[in-house]
Amino acid sequence: MVKVGEYNDLKVLRAVEFGLYLDDGKEGILLPKRFVPKEAKEGDVLNVFVYHDGEDRLIATTQKPKGILGDIVKLICVSVTTHGAFLDWGLMKDLFVPKSQQLNNMMPNGAYLVKIFLDEQTGRLAASEKIDQYLSNDNLTVKELEEVDLTVYRRTDIGYVVIINNKHTGVLHHNEIYRNITSGDTFKGFIKKIYPKENKIDVAAGKSGYKRVEDETEKIIRLLNENNGQLPFNDKSNPDEIYEFFQMSKKTFKMTIGNLYKQRIISIETDGITLIK
Repeated sequence: MVKVGEYNDLKVLRAVEFGLYLDDGKEGILLPKRFVPKEAKEGDVLNVFVYHDGEDRLIATTQKPKGILGDIVKLICVSVTTHGAFLDWGLMKDLFVPKSQQLNNMMPNGAYLVKIFLDEQTGRLAASEKIDQYLSNDNLTVKELEEVDLTVYRRTDIGYVVIINNKHTGVLHHNEIYRNITSGDTFKGFIKKIYPKENKIDVAAGKSGYKRVEDETEKIIRLLNENNGQLPFNDKSNPDEIYEFFQMSKKTFKMTIGNLYKQRIISIETDGITLIK
């Protein structure tokens, strides 16, 4: 069963002058010649993305779209018609946003956060700005400390509402933000706390606990080596100064140098940290 809007592993049925036909259990899906990998031949299995072309036929490509079915992504509008707008998602055929799925009238060159969905009436992929209808915290599929994919949704007084794994919403509080972010930004994070009564979620960027420390250890050692084995920072240093130099929170910095100190890799002095040779 070929899945429209997703990646499929399909076997090459036959070669023709204008490409390859891939096995879909029927007549075959065309992979145009321009997207055929070198030396691909009959019997090979190719990983391809399947969608509808401009003539409403299923077609395969080895191009990588900026989002697949179910993804929430920020895309640029390339053209507008009376029926809707078209967004650049990295394929030859642009992604359609019906007028009914726009919050306001889209404009060319504008950037919009949209959900990629399958139109039940046409069977074709489309996009919607009305993302809230696809998000719910009623039945959570995540747990505390689990690593997740985050997409910045909108700013609030306490931080940013973020989309978790394209399914749920959570809050990234201002005190957990250590760089400039904007709607549509994506990055890894983890579930910091779940409030069971309301199924509200707090998240943080990066990795949890000592998984985060493991990533930052090499950075601190490298910076020490680049500065003759000594840096004027310790657990009493100003959080803003720590972030400006190390690009990490003071909490992560303290955990990391504490770990290095226990391993006798560094010493911690009143004037900073020193690499033990």
